[in-house]
Amino acid sequence: MKAIVMTSTGGPDVLQMQELKKPHIQKPTEVLIQLKAAGINPVDTKLRRKGTFKAQDRPIILGCDGAGIVEAVGPNVVDFKTGDEVYFCSGGLGKTKTGNYAEYTVVEDYLITHKPESITFAEAAAAPLVLITAWEALFDRCNLTPDQKVLIHAGAGGVGHVAVQLAKLKGAEVCTTVSSPDKARLVRQLGADHPIIYTQTDFVAGVLDWTGGQGVDIAFDTVGGKTFFDTCPTVKVYGDLVTILEPDGGVGNLKTARDRNLRISLELMLSPALLGLTEALKHQTSILKQCATWIDAGKIKIHLGQTFPLEEANKAHQLLETGSVTGKIALEIN
Repeated sequence: MKAIVMTSTGGPDVLQMQELKKPHIQKPTEVLIQLKAAGINPVDTKLRRKGTFKAQDRPIILGCDGAGIVEAVGPNVVDFKTGDEVYFCSGGLGKTKTGNYAEYTVVEDYLITHKPESITFAEAAAAPLVLITAWEALFDRCNLTPDQKVLIHAGAGGVGHVAVQLAKLKGAEVCTTVSSPDKARLVRQLGADHPIIYTQTDFVAGVLDWTGGQGVDIAFDTVGGKTFFDTCPTVKVYGDLVTILEPDGGVGNLKTARDRNLRISLELMLSPALLGLTEALKHQTSILKQCATWIDAGKIKIHLGQTFPLEEANKAHQLLETGSVTGKIALEIN
């Protein structure tokens, strides 16, 4: 099979097309999938630059998100059959015989679910990691309830654009930061109540004005760095602040958060995969199953900003690293 292999750490050019042996089912609960698309995520570029979690394994195929067609199933698989269209988040962290920048992959059956029927393979492959991240941050970490006010940073980004929609599905009022009027129009189409163009307006002042000086019930930081600390005064006393980045003590401190008695949560949706937490992984699959229902009902839209053919994975990485992508990027695999 053809696959994009990470030949070493470094820039996008370390991603090279190679011919590899087609994987095959080795366990009775595994599923062989002919991949039609793979999602591109920031974690892919970080692993490419710094090295993977399983650096000793070769060859290294990146890509956590995938969508494709079931080609074969193990004897103990009951929920899937040949020809089923599926999507999932699995592999791509450096462990050998995993990764989705390829024509085929083998995945445990509890990690996959049926693809939403109403969207393309590319759109489906772009969805899993960001849907799980936003769900876990807003619902599992912060217990979002109807009528709460939520601030979501980078609402036109990969995680942000689905977080806006999940929050609205829950009945929340959503404020979100964006960098341009075009992105403000997009997030309004997705349901955002109050976009703040942070290049024109100080987002702290904007949020406090929107909430009458009280602050939001929940703030979701998808940017990190100084933005995380600047967000603290926008959260009401006893409110929640959840971030997908590790707070950098070199650019701020938590005095404001402590003064306001904020509850701070850290969200890393890869933890179950890295730690081998089977039940948590099954929960993530259940998230994708529910989201597929909402996508087919028109309640969630996946904004696919651009696609690339598999052989141009390096160009996809270059684009993502510009930091200006709207929505998601995916590789199409023919």
